[in-house]
Order: sequence, then structure tokens, then C-alpha cells
Amino acid sequence: MFKITFIQSPFVLNPNSIISFLLCILLSGSLCAQNTSPLKSFSINNKAVVVYATAKNTDYKLSQTETIQFVNKPQPTEREVCVFVDASKTFQTMLGIGSALTDASAETFYKLPKDKQEEFLIAFYDREKGIGYSLARTNIQSCDFSSESYSYVQHNDMELKTFDISHDLEYRIPFIKQAIAAAGGKLTLFASPWSPPAWMKDNNDVLHGGKLKPEFDQSWANFYVKFINAYAKAGVPVWGITVQNEPMATQKWESCVFTAEEERDFVKNYLGPTLHKNGMADKKLIVWDHNRDQVFQRASTILKDKEAAKYVWGIGYHWYETWTGSPMLFGNVRNVAESFPDKNLLFTEGCIEKFDMARVNDWALGEKYGQSIIRDFNSGTVGWTDWNILLDEKGGPNHVGNYCFAPVIADTRTGQLIYTNIYYYLGHFSKFVRPGDKRIISSSNRESLLTTAFINAEGKLAVIVMNTSDDKIPYQLCISAKAAALTALPHSISTLLVQ
Repeated sequence: MFKITFIQSPFVLNPNSIISFLLCILLSGSLCAQNTSPLKSFSINNKAVVVYATAKNTDYKLSQTETIQFVNKPQPTEREVCVFVDASKTFQTMLGIGSALTDASAETFYKLPKDKQEEFLIAFYDREKGIGYSLARTNIQSCDFSSESYSYVQHNDMELKTFDISHDLEYRIPFIKQAIAAAGGKLTLFASPWSPPAWMKDNNDVLHGGKLKPEFDQSWANFYVKFINAYAKAGVPVWGITVQNEPMATQKWESCVFTAEEERDFVKNYLGPTLHKNGMADKKLIVWDHNRDQVFQRASTILKDKEAAKYVWGIGYHWYETWTGSPMLFGNVRNVAESFPDKNLLFTEGCIEKFDMARVNDWALGEKYGQSIIRDFNSGTVGWTDWNILLDEKGGPNHVGNYCFAPVIADTRTGQLIYTNIYYYLGHFSKFVRPGDKRIISSSNRESLLTTAFINAEGKLAVIVMNTSDDKIPYQLCISAKAAALTALPHSISTLLVQ
């Protein structure tokens, strides 16, 4: 078991931040997407930079590498490579970072020896020895990353009298409860359905798309309430739900199609009112939950309708728009943030597809994560959720052969855990960017250096710098007419703690 030692950065609310937060709630009914007042005034005086790095072709894996002092530097030249940080400009409040706790992850976890289970939980949820995950997602009924298709209700039970989560009590719920305990007793969990029961759909199939029949709109809305209550009774509190996973995809696995208008009307007329009538107005309702390519069209259609928008906490999105040959479309996310600043953006799923054990050491895996997380946060996103937290040596289990990568792969034949560099790239954010922190301005004057930055309640900064090039790049971290001289190793990511 590896051990990484981190510097703690606890989150403590001050009175001004409490007042600002309450005003946000009163004005918008949700977390403020933007706030121009920092949690605490920042001063660069007597501060140093503590560097944590992960780099290709080195032994650095979230390793503390150096501490650098600031020197006076009023104006860099154009030839100098710089990352400029301004802590006086603050934006969205962070919700958390984590991965999905699916059937596949749970089943794989319980195939591991007890000592490896403990190692895994520490690696992901312990803030001192691991990367301190604070956010999670799970599936409502079966998804592709289940060993089989299953439902919580029996055929044609419109009143849901047979609703039963016994399936989840075997692996998934115990797994989630262990994750919550490992995270210190608190883990923000949201849940997503892949499909209603087959008999509620016009294709009479949980697979291959299809649509919810109008006569079952209310029964399906009641289903979410049943799920939230059943999980709470089992000891797993649900913070929020998405309406439908990938509502514009007809997949060979569990799927269901909602147009933007259909999702809007279902939220407005059924799901939103049903949650409120059942005392669940505090549960966060997230729409879309699909790719960046159509995120603005979906958000615009739903949020321009005031009766629908009043139930919506935010917009969820994925990164699979690349299946069309497109690059990742971060500008669409920014358009939503700018157009609907009273709503929140949440990255709800992303993974590397087409699992191949020969690629577990491929550095490009983690770099895709780093690029996406930086650009998503800079576009206004409040939280980032990876897909399966753990998969087996085949990239499953998956009942339709849709095998994928995960940050950690468990070889269930040997009981060993394989840490891909996805784990370390995610850790550069999840460990140091905590719930309640605010994003601040961080800009680079070179395309090969990506950056984002955050300030916590104590006025300490976490600046992430990612070098996507083959070159070693010396650069200056410039804050308030002072600079620290640093070097970004080739294909590296660094978290710079200014404290």
C-alpha cells in the first residue's frame, strides 16, 4: 500500500460567507453559480508555494516535490511563461468531486480480499492518505454496468405496491455505506435512472431506447420518491436525482428517450410537484444528464419555462460528444453558465471507453481527465463525477459488453489493485479542491499550460497547472506583483498550494 502525505486545508465558514450563502438561497433557491465576493481577503505576504506533482516517466504520483518562495516581480516580459492568479475575482462554489458507485463497482469490490477493500476505501475517501472524494453517483434500477437487467417492481404494478430494493442490498448499498463511512460519514450522492420498467415504455423493453408512455407519467414520478425513501431507510441518504441518463440516446443497454419538451413537461407537471408533495423539495433535481453538444438547447428549453425551472437545481452533462468526431465542446457549458447564472452545472459522467488491459499505463488516460476537469471548472461547473470508481480486469462486469476504464482496476484473479494515472489526475483536484471552495481567476500565457484555481474559507489557494507538451516548461506563478519560479515537467499535472 502506497502512502501519500498531504497538507490539510479544512473548510471553516466565516460570518460573511454564511450571510452571502443565505442571500444566494433566498434569491435563487440554489447554490449561487457565481459570486464576486471572496470568502476571505487574500494577501500574498509571507506566503510560499507547496508543490504536489504527477509526471510521466517519473516516480511522482501526487508527490510533494518542493516549496518555493515568492519574490517581487511587478511586470513579466512577453518572453516569460506565466500563470496569472487573481484571488479577488471569485466564481462558482464547489460541490465536490468523485465517481459513480455502480453495481459493477460494488460487485468487483466484494471480490477483493479484505485488506484490498480497506486499501481501496482509504485510497479514494481518506483525505490524509488518499484523495478525499466528496461526491458520488449511483444508478436507479439496472444500467449497462450491472450484471443483468432488473427492476424494483413487478410487471404492471402501476401503484408500485411491490417496490423492493432487495437486489441492491446484496452489494451496492453495503458498498455505498462503506464509502460514506470512509469519507467521514458524509458523501453527497445523486442517483440516475437508465430506464423505467419495460411495461411503462412504448417499446416494452428496458433496452434500446423507447419512451415513457403518458399514462405512466405519475407512476414513474412516484418511483423516484419510492427510491429515495427506500435508500434512506437502508441508511443511504440521496442528495439529488437526475431525470434520465442520456435522454437522447437509443442504446443496446438500458435507455429511454425524452425530447427537451418532454423532459420539461415531465418535470413541470409530474416529477417536480411529486417531490414537493412528498416533502422532498430539498432534493436537488438535475436535468439533461447527457453530452455537451446539446446542453444549451436542453437547458434553454427547460429553464425558459418558469414553472419547470422552479423545480430545477441544475444541468448535468457528459463528455461523450466525441463519438461524433467532435472535440469536447466546453463553450456550450460556458453558454449555459452565462445564460442561467442562478442554476448549477454538474459534470455527471465521463470515462475512457473500450477497455484494454494493455492500456492501463497509457498516460493519455489521465490527461483527458485533467483537460476536461480544468476546462469544465473554468466554464462554471460546480462538481465533477467520474463514471465507475472500480472495475474488474475485463473493464466490467457489464451485461452488454460495454467495457470501460476506471481509475482503479481490480484484477479479481490475483486480488491486486492497479492504479491508472486517472486516479492521480483526479486526486490533484479532489484532494485539494474541497466542497465550499470558490473558483478564482487563473490564466496562462501559453497554450500548453492549462490552469484553474480555487480559494478556501481560510484564504488559501489551490492552483492546478497541467503541462500537455513533451517539453519541460519553466514558468512564473504571478500573484499581486510577486512571482514564484516553477517548472512544469513534460506531461505533468501539479497542484500548487499557496499558503
